[in-house]
Amino acid sequence: MSSQQKKNSFYGGVAILTISTIIIKVIGALYKIPLGAILTDEAYADFGSAYNIYSFFLTISTAGLPVALSKTVSEANALGRYNQVNRVFRVAFLAFFTMGLFSFICMSVFARPVAAYALKNEKAVWCVMALSPAVLCTCCCSAFRGYAQGHMNMMPTAISQVMENLSKLLIGMGLALFIGSLALQPQSFGEQMMAVGAIAGVSVGSILSVIYLFINHRRTERMRPGPFTDRAEPSGTILAKLLKLAIPITISSSTMAVVTLIDTNLVNGQLRGVFQNILDSGAAVTGASQGLFNIYNKAITMVNEMAAAGNQDAVLDSARALYGAYQKCMSIYNLPFNLMVPLTASIIPAVSAARARRNHLEAKNISESALRFAALIALPAGFGLFALGEPIMWLLTLGNTDHAIAGPLLSILGLASMFVCIQLIATSILQANGIVNLPIITVVIGGAVKILVNYILVGNPNIMVYGAPVGTLCCFIVAACLNLFLIKRIIPSAPSYRKAFIKPAIAAAIMGAAAWASYGLLARVLGGTELSFLGNAVATFGAICVGVVVYFVLVLAFRVISKEDLALMPKGDKIAKILHIR
Repeated sequence: MSSQQKKNSFYGGVAILTISTIIIKVIGALYKIPLGAILTDEAYADFGSAYNIYSFFLTISTAGLPVALSKTVSEANALGRYNQVNRVFRVAFLAFFTMGLFSFICMSVFARPVAAYALKNEKAVWCVMALSPAVLCTCCCSAFRGYAQGHMNMMPTAISQVMENLSKLLIGMGLALFIGSLALQPQSFGEQMMAVGAIAGVSVGSILSVIYLFINHRRTERMRPGPFTDRAEPSGTILAKLLKLAIPITISSSTMAVVTLIDTNLVNGQLRGVFQNILDSGAAVTGASQGLFNIYNKAITMVNEMAAAGNQDAVLDSARALYGAYQKCMSIYNLPFNLMVPLTASIIPAVSAARARRNHLEAKNISESALRFAALIALPAGFGLFALGEPIMWLLTLGNTDHAIAGPLLSILGLASMFVCIQLIATSILQANGIVNLPIITVVIGGAVKILVNYILVGNPNIMVYGAPVGTLCCFIVAACLNLFLIKRIIPSAPSYRKAFIKPAIAAAIMGAAAWASYGLLARVLGGTELSFLGNAVATFGAICVGVVVYFVLVLAFRVISKEDLALMPKGDKIAKILHIR
């Protein structure tokens, strides 16, 4: 294969994975956000908790090995060592299967202690069990994907991931709705089973995916010539090489998965502690507002009503209700972060190429454009969520959650989403400049801050669940600021933060204020204090439209975006011509 063909193959592979990633993120949003309207807060807490433990095991099992496998296969393939390629795959597949089997046993045989002690939510046990086949199948899928990627073939990965996520959406959502239609009794059991049905779609999707990848692998192997004459290395040597590459990547990639798991345990445990103290002390609701957004009075009412109704798990179910509302907000909070995926895919090769030519000015301009472009997307999304948190939660959950509790959670998370995006882009800039370890340390520091803040705030009865998004906000403020500091200190010709952030921040802040004022005016006209769900929907859409128009006008008026910025996105040149941007 010629040098130009290899280059085209590489960029073609990046394009395929970028497109498939965008599709997957869209499908994921279509899956998780409507579930917030279908599932109760308590059921969604089970869903979210189980998904967090699944993500933890999946990250530990598959974060590093696929990269190590694809690299090792690619190297052996380039040298024509096809027996080595086959043995590498067999060793890697056995390693993947072993890791997957271990995770499967933990999530199936030991589902009850995992739910009770790791998640602090015993009622998540059925969701954990429903996800256990997924972790085994996805580990096997990772072996096939890593092998294909080692041959510069990204299509099996893209197809299998889209298949997986479509199955999750269609089968998971379908099972949840079907189980809901059965009206199982008692009602709380039926709600739990709806969450199990929703999450079972993930396992079905992973089973279909591994079947497809197995068939594709067999078909591909039958087309290869043979027999081969090279002598493969011993299996033990190959395994040692794979682990040497995989372990550092796994450690760096699993940081946030570990933090998220600790956070799940901590938040659920602290909430249960507060509710238990309320019951033990016989606390009563006072006329005066108590705590942040009157959360303490709401907590007293919630747990006392459940206990009065004879609910033996009043403390657990109260904690599940608050945690479920928080998890519903997290599904929306992740949307701006998902929009950064194609941008990060563009930054690293562009900056790396400029550095290879020793063109520091070009690298600076690309980095500055990337930061500004990220700010152009993340800041309005964050300010918009902050301004309209409560009406958005009312709208997206179809009133199936207490928007008075969930709304402020989303508003705080909206602010956090801005720093998540900036941290992600800053990490990509550091990595493009060959600085790969320091961003890991900044995330670890941010995660430690999150755990500390959550421990202090969530256990405070006047703050409770609102401590969780505050912890997330603090985590990513710290990580983002540390990354930006490292860029300034280490990278030659660092980008100008004033040019990247000032104008987008002003435009986004004005947009947020306009959206907030528009919603207030429309809500007053459409219903005032007795605003209906339909009235809220109309007011929310109206406010969003006003915000979009105001922001678009301000971006053009302030000349925030340049032709170079648009060059980072697909069809950027055409967009620049349409908008008359030079």
